[in-house]
Amino acid sequence: MMRVKICGIRRRDDALLAAELGADALGFVFWPASPRFLDPDDAREIVAALPPFVSTVGVFVDQPESYVCDVARLLNLSAVQLHGNEALDSYGRVPGRMIKAIPVREGQDCLAAVSAISGGVTVLLDAHDPVKRGGTGRTIDWLQAASAAKVRPIILSGGLNAENVGAAVGTVRPYAIDVSSGVEISPGIKDPVKLRALFAAVGVNI
Repeated sequence: MMRVKICGIRRRDDALLAAELGADALGFVFWPASPRFLDPDDAREIVAALPPFVSTVGVFVDQPESYVCDVARLLNLSAVQLHGNEALDSYGRVPGRMIKAIPVREGQDCLAAVSAISGGVTVLLDAHDPVKRGGTGRTIDWLQAASAAKVRPIILSGGLNAENVGAAVGTVRPYAIDVSSGVEISPGIKDPVKLRALFAAVGVNI
């Protein structure tokens, strides 16, 4: 079964339902400009309630390494996801695994940017939006993503939902998928019906 990360978690019940349905990872956004922002202390309560073997990922956008390190240690995060214009060598002291988001621009090949990332870092492909950074609900060019997935394992993001996830995965063959707006009622508020539909689609179609 495809690995699934549900991102933009803000409520304990949403986190527990996603875990129950089979989410491999949950993402928490610690960038204050995001409508899905969650205070690290509130995230700590949610993380403490999770069952074993569910990975936790902190999402940051151009924030100081010291802050990223503090949050990662406070929550014992499984991984840190950098979703801005960060230079990875400026985050060498961050504990745990690293995920770097690469924006996929229409009409521009993303292979060079993907290939430039160190092999020890996992690449996530998302829609290009210099303001929102993620959670836009827009899909990316799956053929570009498929080319990148032949070079290295990637996490596919960008507008995925129950209706298109089968086609997306069939085209791209990613290492994992990352879903946020596609399972929401509003930013940060997950819809149980959409969550169940997504995992049913993943289990049946992929």
